[in-house]
Order: sequence, then structure tokens, then C-alpha cells
Amino acid sequence: MDKQRDFVLRTIEERGVKFVRLWFTDVVGTLKSVAIAPAEVEGAFSEGIGFDGSAIEGLTRTNESDLLAQPDPTTFQILPWRGEIDPTARMFCDLSTPDGEPAVADPRNVLKRTLAKAADAGFTFYTHPEIEFYLFKSGKPGHDGRLEPVDHAGYFDNVPGGTAHDFRRRSVRMLEDLGISVEYSHHEGGPGQNEIDLRYADALTMADNIMTFRTVIKEVAIEEGVHASFMPKPLAGEPGSGMHTHMSLFEGDTNAFFEEGAPHQLSKTGRQFIAGLLHHAQEIALVTNQFVNSYKRLWGGDEAPSFITWGHNNRSALVRVPRYKPGKSQSARIEHRGIDSAANPYLAYALMLAAGLKGIEEGYELPPEAEDNVWALSDTERRALGYKRLPSSLHDAIRYMEDSELVAEALGEQVFSYVLSNKRREYDQYRAQVTQFELKHSLDII
Repeated sequence: MDKQRDFVLRTIEERGVKFVRLWFTDVVGTLKSVAIAPAEVEGAFSEGIGFDGSAIEGLTRTNESDLLAQPDPTTFQILPWRGEIDPTARMFCDLSTPDGEPAVADPRNVLKRTLAKAADAGFTFYTHPEIEFYLFKSGKPGHDGRLEPVDHAGYFDNVPGGTAHDFRRRSVRMLEDLGISVEYSHHEGGPGQNEIDLRYADALTMADNIMTFRTVIKEVAIEEGVHASFMPKPLAGEPGSGMHTHMSLFEGDTNAFFEEGAPHQLSKTGRQFIAGLLHHAQEIALVTNQFVNSYKRLWGGDEAPSFITWGHNNRSALVRVPRYKPGKSQSARIEHRGIDSAANPYLAYALMLAAGLKGIEEGYELPPEAEDNVWALSDTERRALGYKRLPSSLHDAIRYMEDSELVAEALGEQVFSYVLSNKRREYDQYRAQVTQFELKHSLDII
């Protein structure tokens, strides 16, 4: 760590960095930032930067408000969009109390605690997200009440000279400049919808990368004169934006999800991990799908999973086992298709890992594979097959999480309580709205 700190201090001097931004997130996943002068960085490493935690959503109670932001030197990067006039860098921070204890409500710390539990069991957790988002000409609806996408292209369409094409090229180049490897980028199924897939990394690095990714996308959008949104379902009748996440556990250099000759080459550990994800899917949904709008994606069709199933190459399932590539045991993985692009990645990955680990610890049995298109089945057929439903609304998700011992343990008492109170407040505000749908369908006939 001392070598890494020395590298940061030397780079700041050599590159003429004028500002260093210290980044962390609140419980909802909103990025927070405080800029310090280069002369303050060494002191920040040794003592942290103090701030009022009670002013940040969910971080502390009022009577224990003082917190310290401790920069992680391994996350140091120059921000490419700041240019050469006033070079600016960033580091992610771990939050701690004045006596040096990790802040219990720091989302990054919540994930680190769960990763430590996995490490105690001999596992390293890797993730690889496919992040979808929309580009609109403006962040405000037009005269017809709808947002106007930058194009009307579809899945994998090539749009020469189009906004999305240039946008993705600039975004990918900027991400690579930040040390974030991109695997794919393409136009998605909705008008103005795009997807960029990040190359796999350990879950903590990836959660940091996702927060950086969102900032990059927003910055490039501003430069291009458009509006980028990670809202799960911004357009009725069009696909929602998910963050399908591929996951694997490694024991040293060995992929714990791979077993030669097993069905789908999936090991017992892999099967139990999936069983844990399915068993606890309803309980963790309030974090993997944290907004009122999230449930319009899950229940709005267009390939979002609505039922708790798994399958091999079955895109209607909540958890998919991708086709195995012969000779590539390291790439064996599973894909969670429920999580959306607006989730707090630290908390979501912590709960997905906790659910999978619980399946391994308790030896959960994996239910039969869903071989049919789950959406095409009738309710009667789904009941007969034992397919449970994901929560259909934020209110349902709150009820499931309220009684979850797994979520309470993984998040910790303070985060658990805050998430519930925050989401109850959001749902109450939503429930009090009178929508255009109600006025259109009822005003003239009642």
C-alpha cells in the first residue's frame, strides 16, 4: 500500500494534477465527490478527510455524524474528460468512524464484508456486467409527454454517423483511458438504447468500475448534447434497461463453477450458488431492483425476467447458464438477468453473493431447469411447474425484504433499516400520484 501511495503522489506531481476528487456513494448509489488540492492528498492517506455523514443519505444517524473518507490509492486515475488545462484525478474512498472503524453503512464496506466471508470459504467473486442505457435528445419529455430518443435503430443496428455510434466510440475510449476494459458495445433493442459490456473483474473493482462508467456516460452525453439515462423503464412499450451480470467463483486459479462432464459442465458448487440466488430472489429484489420504475421493467415484457427460474441458454429465466465453450473452463459462469442498470452495485453484488453463498453453505437443491419459454406459459402451467414470481411492485419487494434474515445480516442493521424506510417513503409518494393513465381512462366516464 505504501508503494501505491508513493505512486499516486509521484503521478500527481509528474502530471501536474490540480484537483483530486474523492468518490464514494450513498446507500441509494448516488456518487458523492469532494475535491482536494494535491498538497492535501498525503494527509488524506494518513488521516482521512472528515465530513458530516448525517448529511448523506443513510450513512449515519444524527448523533454519530462524523465520518472520515479514506482514499484507496489502488483506485487512482486521471479523469480524461477534464483535459489538460486543470488535470483532475479521482480515488474511491472507504468510509470510517473517527476511531478508525469501518463505517457500517458504507456500501463499499458492505460489499467488502461479504467478499471477506467468501474469502474465508476459499472463494474469490468475479462479475461481468452488461450495462444498458438510453440516449435522449433532451432530459425533458416533448409536447406529447414522451421522451425523444436520439435514433430509432434496433438491436445490433449499425448507424453510420449516428449519435449512438459516435457516443459509444468516445465512451469506450474514455473508459479504456481510465483502465476499465470494455468487451463489447452495441445498439440495443429500444430506440436510442445502447449496451456496453465491461470485461470481468473481481466484484469490488467492478462495483467501482460501474460507478465510474455511469459518470463517463453522463459526461460524454453532456459533451454530445444529449441526455443519458439508466432509468430501468423510461419508455412504455419499449425494452427496459437491465444490467445482466455474469458471475463466477474461483478457488485460487480454479473456476469453482466448472466440472468436466457434469450437465452444462456446471459443478455442484455452481448449482448450489444458483439455488441460493433463486431461493432468496424475492428478498433481495428491493436492492437489485430498487425503484418504483424497476418493476415496470420486470413486468413490462421485452425479455425482462418475471419468474424465478433458471435455464441453459434460456433468456426468459432469471438465472441463465451460458453455453460452455470447449477448452475454456475459466469462462464457466452464470448470468443473473434480473438486476437493472439503476442498482447500487456495491449492495446488489453483496446480496447476490450472500444468496449464492447461502446456497452453498446450506446445500440448497437446485430445482428442475426451465426448458420452455416461461413467458409463453399460462399462469396455470407456471403454478404446476412451481415457478414463483418476482415481486410485481416496489410494495411487494418491501414486504419480502422486511422478513429476510439473509438481507439483514448482509447489509447490517443500519443499511437494512434505511433501505426499507427510504423505499417505503418512495412508494408512499408514488401511490399518492394521480397519473395520466387514470385521467385518460376515468375522468370522462366516472
